[in-house]
Amino acid sequence: MSILRVLRNVKIKKIWKILLLGAWHPLFIAPTLRATKKCLNVSTELYGKSHHQNGPANAFRHAFWNYLIAKKCFSWRPNQKRVMLWTEKITDWHEAAFPNSSLARAMDLHNNAVGRQLFLGHRSESVEHVIDKLKNLTLKSVQIHSESDIIVQPLQLVHIIDVK
Repeated sequence: MSILRVLRNVKIKKIWKILLLGAWHPLFIAPTLRATKKCLNVSTELYGKSHHQNGPANAFRHAFWNYLIAKKCFSWRPNQKRVMLWTEKITDWHEAAFPNSSLARAMDLHNNAVGRQLFLGHRSESVEHVIDKLKNLTLKSVQIHSESDIIVQPLQLVHIIDVK
């Protein structure tokens, strides 16, 4: 996947925002890109292309992505507050730059937050252990039909479509 090909669909205002965000946190750019690549590879290995749909595999991908960004950035700069803020800002930017329906956006933002909470609770554990934990959470992911269905519970993944 080419970054230039992806950015072609992004509005110029959003590109400026990501450039400014990166300028404020230059040490986090490389680990974020590595986390993104690893997340996509692991998600594809585990779930095939279904992680691109709005099902449980997508919930896994969003949570794992946030966890990995935080984990990799923390290894560069062990400042939990800054890492968490960066992870939230960069993944919120992604949701704004590549808009979905309001329900899909709410689902993604919720699952992103689950990934950040997972990092806070399992920061020192291996990535493989967290993948296993997330696979179990994915099996328990709750299908939602409206934004009001999203129950704010730590470590509860949500999805829109049932892909059984």
